[in-house]
Amino acid sequence: MASFLFLLLALPAGGQTAPEPAALYVSPSGRDTWSGRFPIPQLPPPPAVKPGEPAPPPEPVDGPFRTLERAREEARRLKAHGPVTVWIRAGTYSLPNGFTLGAADSGTEAAPAVYRAFPNEEVRLLGGREIPAEAFRPVTDPSVLERMDRTARGKVWQADLRALGISDFGELRPRGFGRPDHPAALELFFQDRPMPPASWPNDGWARIAKNPAPGPDRFTMEGDRARRWAGVEGAWLHGYWTWDWADSTVELQSIDPERGLIVTKAPHGVYGYTGGKRFRIFNLLEELDAPGEWHLDRRTGILYFWPPRPLREGRVFVSTSAQPIVSIQGASHLVLRGLILEAARGDGLAITEGTNILVAGCTIRNVGRCGVVIRGGSRNGVQGSEICGTGETGVVLEGGDRKTLTPAGHFAVNNHIHDYARWCRTYRPGVLVSGVGQRVAHNRIHDAPHNAILLGGNEHLIEYNEIYRVCRETGDAGAFYMGRDWTMRGNIVRYNLFHHLEGVQGQEGFTDVMGVYLDDAASGATVFGNVFYRVRRAVMVGGGRDNVVENNLFVECPIGVHVDARGIGWARNHIRLEGGDWGMKGKLEAVRWKEPPYSVKYPRLATILEEEPYFPKGTVVARNVAFQCKEPLHLQDGLTDKTIAVKDNFFSGNPGLADPARMDFRLSPASPAFRTGFQKIPLEKIGLQKDEYRVSLPAPFRP
Repeated sequence: MASFLFLLLALPAGGQTAPEPAALYVSPSGRDTWSGRFPIPQLPPPPAVKPGEPAPPPEPVDGPFRTLERAREEARRLKAHGPVTVWIRAGTYSLPNGFTLGAADSGTEAAPAVYRAFPNEEVRLLGGREIPAEAFRPVTDPSVLERMDRTARGKVWQADLRALGISDFGELRPRGFGRPDHPAALELFFQDRPMPPASWPNDGWARIAKNPAPGPDRFTMEGDRARRWAGVEGAWLHGYWTWDWADSTVELQSIDPERGLIVTKAPHGVYGYTGGKRFRIFNLLEELDAPGEWHLDRRTGILYFWPPRPLREGRVFVSTSAQPIVSIQGASHLVLRGLILEAARGDGLAITEGTNILVAGCTIRNVGRCGVVIRGGSRNGVQGSEICGTGETGVVLEGGDRKTLTPAGHFAVNNHIHDYARWCRTYRPGVLVSGVGQRVAHNRIHDAPHNAILLGGNEHLIEYNEIYRVCRETGDAGAFYMGRDWTMRGNIVRYNLFHHLEGVQGQEGFTDVMGVYLDDAASGATVFGNVFYRVRRAVMVGGGRDNVVENNLFVECPIGVHVDARGIGWARNHIRLEGGDWGMKGKLEAVRWKEPPYSVKYPRLATILEEEPYFPKGTVVARNVAFQCKEPLHLQDGLTDKTIAVKDNFFSGNPGLADPARMDFRLSPASPAFRTGFQKIPLEKIGLQKDEYRVSLPAPFRP
């Protein structure tokens, strides 16, 4: 035992080497009255017994703590003598009020404080409750069965949440484009995946009738499905009510089932209700008609669930806490490593005004809002982690001072981010970047309704990411997106792989999806050395200034580079300095664009109002390579290769790619593209990498 403990105490904390940290342990089998110095309960020496008599079972005398809170208390006491690592043993830890670390829990640069999973053990920090399989029983109430679809009868199970002590079900609230963020209401998770609330249609979309009823609060729908919903209460609707880039969730007021007339409560669908547009209805027992669906009767507290697999083959969790599972406020030099954070109504992890906080090798999944939120402070980041199943954004990086161009240095590196934005479907990206000086690198981001990376601010670096199958149900959308500001400059998008962004087939053809979307006068960006494969419109420069698109490879993209002058075209009334609703003048004044540091860092911005501000001056399209693209360069609004800089591109012929059908984009050493000055792209560095926190890689993409 002594040698075993010595080895554990010697394990490094988060890769740090000096000095040796003290070790504390937490376990579901522990007690907060123990010392926390042992990884397993300690037993006293066996008592002497008479021959033939059974020895009484020993009662543990010491061992690990039971709760994280007790370990935190002891770690604060011990840290005066040196660094502390809290090792968390396997098990599920319910945190109904979240777990908070503050300034008192800080480590030092040489010896950070560490909270991490015990080696090779699964630690789950839960913002909810497990519903045991024995709590479910078949549905037998005739009145309930009558409301269910015939296909569901005999397959749906029910559990009484109130009998289990769960009476706060949260609140469904209007959410979506341009609306406040809220914690989700209670959700259900099975086999570590979010289960869909009972809804219709299960696949695809319902449609607003081509001639919707007059009034901002109502519309008629196609078909006769509404006849099933007579008298329903508590139903909600989610839709892309007018634009394919703006969704919202609204509450049902009433239904006229014979006319298919739906009336909603305020706030109504964003941008109103437009004929032919798409929506779904959810949260009604009458539509619990497919495996995986569930419904909560808020009046009785009965949870109904059609498990996609037998209940014994997985664990059922419901989210109960609206707080972040872990909050770090004003702390410095902390490491969270190897933990699973899941099943909360709010955020998974929130870091506010921290310094040198590292979230490493963690899994953050199945939360109602965002996975990891970093706001303020400096040099905080998430690395080698998996973020999935979030109701909104995957990772938020916000910090730095735009007025002084002081960087925050936050980072999201080598993370697998996927299946996010379940509740709010637009402008809740895989990574949201704002402020100054963040880095987003080596991530794999995929399978989401809208953006992969949404950017605002200055001097951000987006590099070596693999991005695919995003913008899957939206249009006029970009995997990488920024827009409507001349002052957000110095951002670099380089050495990323964008692929399989082909739009969604709708009633009017495929939606327009971009790989890199510099929208509505976005300026001062560099797009260098990226690979775009099967992207409907690879790079779109939407009227901005001083954007450089250089040394990129476009393969099987209908449009390679699009550049327009919308500021003198359709957008002239939006962009104008006086009265334009894009607020361009106010954004200039907010950062004092004619004074240092802006005038020094961005001298072309300082004179922008003197040099045709609405024209895309400074645009460069150079040394790019296109293969099997219908239109490698698309210029609009009267632009030509004389009005913007278009030079040294290889847009016709075979550049000598190794095997693009198998996504091998290496160029032959003899490629004629190199004669244009094209530089080799470091393909081997793109995407997820093995490192200290990611010892294995998920399966590669398969079309």
